[in-house]
Amino acid sequence: MATETHYSGLKESSSSLPAPGGPSNPTEGDEISLLDLLIVLAERKRLILYCTAGFAIVSLIISLIWPKSYTATAVLLPPRQGSSMGSLLTAELGSLGGMAALAGSSLGLKNPNDMYVGMLKTQTVEDAMVKKFDLMQEYHAHYTSAARKAFESHVTVDGNGKDGLIHISVEDHNPEKAAEMANGYVDAFRHLSEGLAITEASQRRLFFQQQLEQSKDNLANAEEALKKTEQTTGLIQLDSQARALIETAAALRAQITAKEVQIQAMQTYATGENAQLVEAQQELDGLRAQLTKLGGNEDNPNAFFPSKGKVPEVGLEYMRKLRDVKYYETIFGIMARELEIAKVDEAREGSFVQVVDPAIVPDYKSSPKRALIVIISTFAGFFIGILAALVQAGMSHLREDPEASVKLALLRAALSRRPPTAG
Repeated sequence: MATETHYSGLKESSSSLPAPGGPSNPTEGDEISLLDLLIVLAERKRLILYCTAGFAIVSLIISLIWPKSYTATAVLLPPRQGSSMGSLLTAELGSLGGMAALAGSSLGLKNPNDMYVGMLKTQTVEDAMVKKFDLMQEYHAHYTSAARKAFESHVTVDGNGKDGLIHISVEDHNPEKAAEMANGYVDAFRHLSEGLAITEASQRRLFFQQQLEQSKDNLANAEEALKKTEQTTGLIQLDSQARALIETAAALRAQITAKEVQIQAMQTYATGENAQLVEAQQELDGLRAQLTKLGGNEDNPNAFFPSKGKVPEVGLEYMRKLRDVKYYETIFGIMARELEIAKVDEAREGSFVQVVDPAIVPDYKSSPKRALIVIISTFAGFFIGILAALVQAGMSHLREDPEASVKLALLRAALSRRPPTAG
């Protein structure tokens, strides 16, 4: 009796499995188990095998006939702005030198290389490469913009490495041309950077030159006015105390003017909480306090002079003219030093691009990676074969279902039916 019960259980279990070659999906309402899926795939193992083998063979053939590409890389050392010029300004102008040093260190760039990477990717550099190497013919492009886009797909510019250097990689089917283009890219970038450096430095030099000319004219006018005062009054010198007072007040006023210019420049790129800006503001307050102790202020530069009752009228007029001369002398000296720094900057900024490693002819291809292509394609063919087997099993099940078969016939009829033509 137990044997009959066991036999009937096996019979019921075997009746639930799909027959070989028959519909492999379970009846409606049953859950699809992993075993059912394995049976479906096993019944169509040839399809999966052919699909996998086909993808592998095709990818192997494509990788063999795919033209080889070679990559040449040039490495640049980005310039470190603000270091040498900041120290020069500090040595020449004392507290005013902090303005240039702060400009180089507080601009807020996360990575200073980003600006130079952007310059390397500018249209000017890329168009120079297109013209120099005749890339419109190389890439079969009818427009410069199309050749530029094609060139961008063959170039990689990376400045985010831990080494802090800029890597320029150019890919081409010819290894010699790849190296030549990488080095040519560096030359095009150098030409652009030199032009920008010269233009920027020339503008600063022109600005300080104009300021110097203005200060020179003001100083000449002040000296001429002092000379006329001496001729009309006959007074050619003051006592040492009065002269020292005039020179000190004129120097303080000039320093206050220069410090105000510095603070205005710093406020364009630094917030009010910046330590160096706060320090500069404190220095300005200190200079103003010193001027106040002398009895004068910025709004009324004549306030520090003694009263008319203590100094004769001719002496007071002479002190005013001498004060103007000392003031413009100080301004003229500051502008002259700034002009000399701008000239040095103009001379030195022309060749800041340094090549660490020039591009050499690569001795091994960078693409295609045949093994990787074949492996990826084989796996893709395997999964596509599995998907095709499942689709095939599903369609077979639909054909055997009477209701689904009718719907498939209606669908085929609707797809093959021609749209009615206008009579």
